[in-house]
Amino acid sequence: MTEPKVEVEIIKQTNHDELEQIAEEIRKCNKCWLHKERTKTVSGEGPVDADIMLIGEGPGKQEDQEGRPFAGRAGELLEELFAAVGLSREEVFITSVVKCRPPNNRPPKKDEIQTCNPYLQRQIKVIQPRVIGTLGNHAAENLLGKAGIGRLHGQKYEYEGYVLIPLYHPAAGLYYPALKAEMIEDMKRLVKERKISK
Repeated sequence: MTEPKVEVEIIKQTNHDELEQIAEEIRKCNKCWLHKERTKTVSGEGPVDADIMLIGEGPGKQEDQEGRPFAGRAGELLEELFAAVGLSREEVFITSVVKCRPPNNRPPKKDEIQTCNPYLQRQIKVIQPRVIGTLGNHAAENLLGKAGIGRLHGQKYEYEGYVLIPLYHPAAGLYYPALKAEMIEDMKRLVKERKISK
């Protein structure tokens, strides 16, 4: 009989291997034309057993160069928001709806999102987060089919059996510093839902 602790470690290793497999497939992906201009793919990062999963819209210039989500100034603000609610980046799995940078940081197109969506769905299935936070309008629209982050942010929705809370994109706090207080409140709601879902 397998000890419960050993069984948990086996499951974690299996899930880690599955995430690595998805990342490898993303690195080799040429299913849409975004692959032609990318420097690096950005599959996501964070613990395989994360309670919280954040989903942005897609890599920017810095992320394309480093191969990490939210590597630039928006990432610094995201870490500020984490710190304000007692989270660390290392506790959260962060990814995006598309895994290659759209040119000139334009929003991803619907066909690009649809092409990448199976990767995202597999990541969600492997991680099985207690709560999902979408970052910005495009990520919320992709998962909820609703647009208008000004109306949606901070509210609780259901997505495929998961609790989902749309959040402002961290870049919004860079352009509109007055939003930061609201962004912190939304992040608090995310943390609260994680505890309720346990």
